Amino acid sequence: QVQLVESGGGLVQAGGSLRLSCAASGRTFSSYTMGWFRQAPGKEREFVATISWSGGSTYYADSVKGRFTISRDNAKNTVYLRMDSLTPEDTAAYSCEASFASGTQRSQLRYAYWGQGTQVTVSS
Repeated sequence: QVQLVESGGGLVQAGGSLRLSCAASGRTFSSYTMGWFRQAPGKEREFVATISWSGGSTYYADSVKGRFTISRDNAKNTVYLRMDSLTPEDTAAYSCEASFASGTQRSQLRYAYWGQGTQVTVSS
């Protein structure tokens, strides 16, 4: 069982930056592939970024590639999402998720655990 708690969301102006954190409980955090997903009001949940258990492989949605960076610190049981050059289109509730599958995972179907989410609002 893994419990995930996100933090770091907030209100930021367009062009600004935020860093989201996701703290995980449990001693097996380093064995999970981790991902970030987001959901804006009235829209479907969408994949944002994923990172392998070692941190050696990452994958991003085209909409955030070059602006967002996913990373992890297995010693701290934490995964991060650095978000730069934010636009109003990035406004959403962001949640982190943990997958038993290896490598990087883009499908939410591959994830077993997720947190409550943290709200990111980007003003124009």
